[in-house]
Amino acid sequence: MQGSKISKLAALIALMVAAPVMAADVPANVTLANDQVIVRGNGDEVPTLDPSFSSDTSSSQVIQDMFEGLVSQSPDGEIIPALATHWEVSDNGQVYTFHLRGNIKWSNGQPITASDFEYSFKRVIDPKTGAPYAWYYSTAHILNADKISDGALSAGELGVKALDAKTVQITLDKPVPYFVKMLVHESTFPVYKPAIDAHGDAWTKPENIVTSSAYKLSKWVLNERIVLERNPVYWNDSKTVINQVTYLPISDMTSEYNRFRTGEVQITSSFPLEQYNAIKKQRPDELLTMPSLGTYYYLFNIDKAPFDDPRVRKALAYAIDRDVVTKVILGQGQLPAYGVTPPSVDGFTPPELAWGELSQKERNKKAQELLSSAGYDKSNPLKFELVYNTLESHKKLAIVMSSMWKKTLGAEVELANQEWKTFLQKLSQKDFTVARYAWNGDYNEASTFLSYFESSGMNYARWSNKGYDEAMAKAIQSPTDAKRNQYYQQAEKIFSEEMPAIPLYHYTRSVLKSTKVGGYSKVNASQSRYTRDLYIMQ
Repeated sequence: MQGSKISKLAALIALMVAAPVMAADVPANVTLANDQVIVRGNGDEVPTLDPSFSSDTSSSQVIQDMFEGLVSQSPDGEIIPALATHWEVSDNGQVYTFHLRGNIKWSNGQPITASDFEYSFKRVIDPKTGAPYAWYYSTAHILNADKISDGALSAGELGVKALDAKTVQITLDKPVPYFVKMLVHESTFPVYKPAIDAHGDAWTKPENIVTSSAYKLSKWVLNERIVLERNPVYWNDSKTVINQVTYLPISDMTSEYNRFRTGEVQITSSFPLEQYNAIKKQRPDELLTMPSLGTYYYLFNIDKAPFDDPRVRKALAYAIDRDVVTKVILGQGQLPAYGVTPPSVDGFTPPELAWGELSQKERNKKAQELLSSAGYDKSNPLKFELVYNTLESHKKLAIVMSSMWKKTLGAEVELANQEWKTFLQKLSQKDFTVARYAWNGDYNEASTFLSYFESSGMNYARWSNKGYDEAMAKAIQSPTDAKRNQYYQQAEKIFSEEMPAIPLYHYTRSVLKSTKVGGYSKVNASQSRYTRDLYIMQ
């Protein structure tokens, strides 16, 4: 296999991962409804249905119903084979060889081949494409990804090759212990080159799109609905139960809740925060509160004064009473966040951060001292704009934040809301001062949160710190999970000293689900809940 030996351990792994993929697992005592149709709330209108351009949860949810990659996740969040049946890893941990299933087809009936993967990976990394997740390949240490992103090499030099029609080889520039976990993200999914060549950006329209998973696009009415129909040539179609799924872009949580109560929506994206306790009493069988891989932030534009000064950034971070936020405002089991990585992440132990150990009274005093030392007081109050995407819960939190900052620091905050697509454009163009943000893990490992703030990460704040980068580089080279965790803790401490963003809280995930919907996991901490795993009961 092109210069790599397969170790006994790797061969064992190859055998272990050849198990069949799970899909809808219907218990024997369940009677299925005749009409297998479901409607899901999806928050915002999706900016894209192109896997290579997905960078938000609304797009991701729909894309993951239509496309899949080499691996996927079981309902409980375990990594399982998908378009690949098994893989081997070289002795040095840098060469991954994936073997594709023999019966996989695009939704138009054409075979899915290793060349489709090679094309798709190289499309994402090519600077001409402008894919928002090109940085992800550098974080995964795919060979030459950095040099291609910097323009030093062409996209053709990326370490992804089709050895033959059914064999994909991915070469890394250093071992990445969690590399296979990273392949669940849609930026690693194959896309259909003939459709893109023929239609350009319009290839994702219903009449043009070609998909690879359980569903294909039937209808896309902007700001109204996306309808997916079952894909009969999907390799695991026999295990799929739901025939049609509709996604509704409802940013007004009260409206979504009302549509759930009338039976129009079977699974919500969320619900009004202020009604949580009432819903918990009135609809206990329909309310699901689950662990989640997510952190809610306020990002700083550190290139704009006064947020180029870490004292100002830390003052704003310290002045927030997170117990009020999590227990009073949210009240759904969310955890106060003083660091980047949620404690629910597999194998991660959070460090003890000095500012997180203080009482709120002590933090407020420290915040006042920091802001005063930066030159702000009653005669010269700190003034800035806080921008958030349109959603009632974001607005509510922003009002509370501005009140806390006014009371403790005398800061004058102007609030501004923007629609989701505009908001994302503002972030990518760095056209903001302070902005609401959140990060949901792309895989279940601390690096998915910490690598975001590396100099090469997505990092809308564009913060860069040599010590932080070095800690992350050493983490990936660590021979044990315990040693890697030490470097993750080091990175967390550097982050807390610089505060390029304010960690506010770590998510739980609460949704309303009809009791007739089966197969929806309550233990998986990731965002993904594939429709192919679900079914409707009588």
